[in-house]
Amino acid sequence: MKINDAVFGAVLLVLGVAVLLAVRGYPHIPGQNVGPALFPGLVAAALIACAVLLIVGGVRRHAEAPWLEPMPWLGSRRHVIAFLTVVGSVVFYIALVDRIGFLIIAPLTLLAMFLAFRVRWPVGVVVAILATIVIWYAFYKLLRVPLPWGVLERFAF
Repeated sequence: MKINDAVFGAVLLVLGVAVLLAVRGYPHIPGQNVGPALFPGLVAAALIACAVLLIVGGVRRHAEAPWLEPMPWLGSRRHVIAFLTVVGSVVFYIALVDRIGFLIIAPLTLLAMFLAFRVRWPVGVVVAILATIVIWYAFYKLLRVPLPWGVLERFAF
């Protein structure tokens, strides 16, 4: 779906204004000119400026293109299924990773996405398992990011 820049600009404008309103309540540090609201406020101001540019550009181009335009891949059943598989895999992962565990959910979601994108079964299984092990090792062992063990909790090391 191709969306006019003015639509994204409006969303970013709302986000920028919300951040500015939120940082107004941040505490001031006595004896200093800057406080914890400075950086988020600057980012919000830049976001608002970019949002205005997007809105102006999108409104100017509205005569040439509609607000929403479906992309050609939406007519392809295979592409729609692949897209829905990716979204479903992410939702599946988020919903179940704490209960079932990273080492079980990650290869299942990777394999589902590989098959949706027509990777052959043997290659998909091997890559899903190897990628899970590499990701687990990088995050859990090297970076010390706690990944959920789920049902494998008693085997954690």
